[in-house]
Amino acid sequence: MKWLSITLALVGPSQAALRFGCSTLSIQRLDPLVEPGRLPSSHVHQIVGGNAFNVTMIGDIGEQASCTTCTFSEDFSNYWTAVLFFKHPNGTYKRVPIMQNTALPNGINGGMTIYYTQQDFNSNGNQKITAFKPGFRMTVGSPTTNNLNDAKGHAGLRFVCLTDKNTRFPELPDFPTKPCRGGIMTVHHFPSCWDGKNLDSPDHQSHMYNTAKEAFSPAGPCPASHPVRMPQVAYETLWDTTQFNNMWPKDGSNPFVLSFGDNKGYGTHADYVFGWKGDSLQKAMDSSCMFNACENGRPLKSQNVQAMDKCTVKNMVNEDLDSWLKVLPGQAM
Repeated sequence: MKWLSITLALVGPSQAALRFGCSTLSIQRLDPLVEPGRLPSSHVHQIVGGNAFNVTMIGDIGEQASCTTCTFSEDFSNYWTAVLFFKHPNGTYKRVPIMQNTALPNGINGGMTIYYTQQDFNSNGNQKITAFKPGFRMTVGSPTTNNLNDAKGHAGLRFVCLTDKNTRFPELPDFPTKPCRGGIMTVHHFPSCWDGKNLDSPDHQSHMYNTAKEAFSPAGPCPASHPVRMPQVAYETLWDTTQFNNMWPKDGSNPFVLSFGDNKGYGTHADYVFGWKGDSLQKAMDSSCMFNACENGRPLKSQNVQAMDKCTVKNMVNEDLDSWLKVLPGQAM
């Protein structure tokens, strides 16, 4: 990616972007957005962010959490995705470990790289970027997507076969078809146009509208139905699939499966619950900071990796996720 210098006008909206790491908060079967109150939920997720994460989440999450696994200590939001498993030729499953992104500080426990960009990495399109409101939530993608054409239609939901941690292209709509020397990265890019009224919708998606054709690409104008431009949220998760490269099936078929049983990757999806404290995210969107320059009170408070890794939540589902498993958790017929 090419980073361009940013020139700020004397008047008008500022141009800023956040890129930061969040350590793993928990890996368990909980989904307070799609399956609130259900314990356990139908499939395993990796969750990062604030420790208010629970079976059910309502209200202002930024006022409920006391710590976060993210770099910015005012960000108590929660970000989660389905977990990746390797299926051995003998039929058993092993959870794939998560790697930290090379752009992040050393010592982060797995987790994700989180982005809040504006129109693209270098511009807000000369428009005001409005931060999410307390109680806001959304999802992107769907575990029910079951064909390649529909997967291609989910702009910004992609897989990258890594040569190393710096690889970003090509982006694929389904799992790589060969062993990847550096692992597999999943990208989840959310829409950024809001209807200006609803903090959620029955399908957790209709209150938002996407105008970007791919992840991190310039977003088009918001439509009249969804006129409010909000930050473009994206997740990158790096899966250490390399330890399984010598176990690929002899017929060359893909051995990886998402935690809800998808062995194609078509149904990759992600969830977001806003939880920034006070007006901290709005201050960042109104500033001219980029990435690391937003830390240490300029304008966002930040914390070290030790504090990030220390934040946890209780494991509410007593099940083995680390051994070789005969069946994916929650997927028994």
